[in-house]
Amino acid sequence: MSTATISFGLVTVPIRLYAASESQAAVSFNLLHEKCHSRLKQQYICPKDEELVTRDQMVKGYEFAKDQYVVFTDDEIKSMAEEASKTIEITEFVPLAKVDPVYFEGAYYLGPDKGGEKAYRLLAEAMRQTGRCALAKWAARGKQYLVLMRPLESGLVMQVLHYADEVRPFSEIPVGDAVVKEPELKLAVQLIEQIATDEFKPDAYVDEVRARYHEAIQRKVEGQEVTAAAPEAPKGQIIDLMEALKASLAQKGPRPVESSSAPAAASSKAARKTARPAAETRTLRAPKAAAGGKRR
Repeated sequence: MSTATISFGLVTVPIRLYAASESQAAVSFNLLHEKCHSRLKQQYICPKDEELVTRDQMVKGYEFAKDQYVVFTDDEIKSMAEEASKTIEITEFVPLAKVDPVYFEGAYYLGPDKGGEKAYRLLAEAMRQTGRCALAKWAARGKQYLVLMRPLESGLVMQVLHYADEVRPFSEIPVGDAVVKEPELKLAVQLIEQIATDEFKPDAYVDEVRARYHEAIQRKVEGQEVTAAAPEAPKGQIIDLMEALKASLAQKGPRPVESSSAPAAASSKAARKTARPAAETRTLRAPKAAAGGKRR
């Protein structure tokens, strides 16, 4: 578990950081030798000298032009890295609605450390009443991160943000110059209202593809065969936009969430439990960033 101190003005708040989510990596497969099913090892080959290169013969370089590199030693890379800091320094408070979610990256829950309970609650309540969130700087793993702290119903969450030069401007995206007709707009609004709900229920959704993989893996572990499901029959495509909207509205009521979601999630958990050890208690994992690599 990691600890830090929130700083704004002369006020300091000792806090603890907790991972807000459990990473569910995509199912990956290892390359094996077909003959004996032994896992293959990766090796590095120099294409110029056509020889195997071992770890002790490797150096790090940055490509500044096509096939042209400048080489850095480990000490030189360390000298450029940001020194880790226990302080999360608030620089300003802004309305949360003014921060586009496209900047959001990872998230951490913040809880008060010993002796910081009152200052923690004071900061959270003050942000709730003002409707503002805090922008701050945080140094970890040799990098400096821009973070946003926002109040929840009972505490604070810290959101790691992308820097401006890491987010593409939407002006680069071609959207064409199509004109929307009023009757089409009215039908589209009706369709939205027809399948609208008043709150987001994330537990109603599961990653069905990952669950399908884990179920197939479980069957394989148990010695069963895995067969491909028959492909769905192609649906008739409606070309006319008005006709498509009318046909959609004809399907009355909101589209129900598949009832198989819960069993699929349970099967996925069971398969993961068999295929790999249970995950340890989640604590802070600072955003991964390889030294000298591109910041994400």
